[in-house]
Amino acid sequence: MYSEKVMDHFMNPRNVGEIENADGVGEVGNAKCGDIMKMYLKIENDVIVDAKFKTFGCGAAVATSSMATELVVGKTVEEALGITNKAVAEALDGLPPVKMHCSNLAEEAIRAAIDDYKRKNGLLPEGGDCNACGRRCDDIHHGIDDDED
Repeated sequence: MYSEKVMDHFMNPRNVGEIENADGVGEVGNAKCGDIMKMYLKIENDVIVDAKFKTFGCGAAVATSSMATELVVGKTVEEALGITNKAVAEALDGLPPVKMHCSNLAEEAIRAAIDDYKRKNGLLPEGGDCNACGRRCDDIHHGIDDDED
């Protein structure tokens, strides 16, 4: 059912924890399954130099969070915004269709953390839609109360 990479990232997750004084923090969730992801980013000169996560959820949620942190480190902020749920799933050698929502959360967590960074640094246009939820919001919490997959 799960690839070896998914099992490895679930059993041995990378980058678990918090970054004290993180430059960007994003928290997303899925009300249907109860998964919650919180991602922390350290950004220097527009490059993500460290990423950590805390996830409450299933094995696939942990694995996608772990992989997402590996994918963003070393990327510029704009490059990281280009990481899609499909890229996360492909990096894990695939996910069962019923668990693809976990890769959606990973993508949304990256975007929410970057939005937080941009907001803190005056880089998010006033009144603009955020990258995480596509709506206007002033909160790092995206989708937790939504009924979306």
